[in-house]
Amino acid sequence: MSSSGEISFAWGDGEHAFRLAIGGLRELQDKCNAGPGQIYTRLGDGTWRVDDIRETLRIGLIGGGMKPTDAHVLVTRYVDGRPLAENISPAMAVLGAALIGVPDDKVGETEAGMTQTEADASSSRPITPAAP
Repeated sequence: MSSSGEISFAWGDGEHAFRLAIGGLRELQDKCNAGPGQIYTRLGDGTWRVDDIRETLRIGLIGGGMKPTDAHVLVTRYVDGRPLAENISPAMAVLGAALIGVPDDKVGETEAGMTQTEADASSSRPITPAAP
């Protein structure tokens, strides 16, 4: 599992990296008035709120390295402008990567001959966390 909680997958207009580190998780819980575990549960059981989806993706894009203004544009286009249910699974994947980790990544191991930073920078394969 990924120790960084970063996940990349095709969403919106292309491949994007998402990451919710501690600062992002704290911002998310402030925006949604709920802890990350509660938000994840709401996404899974259908009791989600709009900002559970929207803010998870927006803050995740920023944590993945996107400029806040660019993240806002994408979320406005691909969350606000689309049926909300389309974005439940991506939001769960982003939050799940932060809470559970990313399957197929082994903590402490890197690609052959690379430092962890180099391996993180070169990884762009789509990975979706397993359902809890």
